[in-house]
Amino acid sequence: MSTQDSSSERIALLQGTLDLLILRTLIFGKQHGQGIARTIQQTSDDALLVDHGSLYPALQRLEAKRWIQAEWGVSENNRKARFYELTALGREHLVRETNQWRRLVEAVGLILGPEKSEG
Repeated sequence: MSTQDSSSERIALLQGTLDLLILRTLIFGKQHGQGIARTIQQTSDDALLVDHGSLYPALQRLEAKRWIQAEWGVSENNRKARFYELTALGREHLVRETNQWRRLVEAVGLILGPEKSEG
């Protein structure tokens, strides 16, 4: 993940977060690397920007763990690209990780407490 000057506050991701976001993106079907990065950026309202230096090692890591599989195909701009797809094992991992993240978010929210209005 990287930051970009055009946005005043990009969000730094915790270790392992990119893997989870990639898996979540692939739940909707096959995508090539650039499509995955674009979906994460658009879905996060441009708060998250995935650079190639982070994306492709993450895709290789996920493929090595058999959470995704890849095959060659042709992209929408008629170029050869690898298309990644979530496996059954990846779907199971996604469910577990999503539940853990939701518990984490809830716990951190409890510690931070409600937002106080400035007075």
